[in-house]
Amino acid sequence: MSKKDIEENLEQETAEKQEETTAADEKPGLEEKLKEANDKFLRLFAEFDNFKKRSQREKDARYADAVADAVTAILPVGDNLERALKTEVTSEEAVKFKEGVEMVMKQFTDSLAKLGVTPIKAEGEQFDPNLHNAVMHVEDETVDDNTVVEELMKGYILNNERVVRHSMVKVAN
Repeated sequence: MSKKDIEENLEQETAEKQEETTAADEKPGLEEKLKEANDKFLRLFAEFDNFKKRSQREKDARYADAVADAVTAILPVGDNLERALKTEVTSEEAVKFKEGVEMVMKQFTDSLAKLGVTPIKAEGEQFDPNLHNAVMHVEDETVDDNTVVEELMKGYILNNERVVRHSMVKVAN
């Protein structure tokens, strides 16, 4: 080996030792940075997961609001169909017409059911201010107090949890 080769080897070994010393000195700092980055990542992941869940809840609530608004807008049509079905008819032509209205009413109630909207049971039930709107009170000894004796306008509930329209009822005192 020449003097030049020995000097190069010494320089190389010195440089390697300096790198090892620098790396060893930086190792605790790098581990701390890694822990911080990992912690930051976990927090960000948790925030994103919470964001996804919150977004889904908001989307579900918007859908329920939209269904409730749409159903509220078309309920008067159902009310009118029910009134038409209560009409007494005698002629053969009127009976056929009433059968057609019955089919339309069935289609209407089936469409509501597909949306998760069902009628609220009222007549004969205990008065519940969360479901019923008492517009009349009557004295009736044949039924218990606070019992709904007559339903004046049908109420509807969405997915058995959200009232779309309260039932307008007559309650016994």
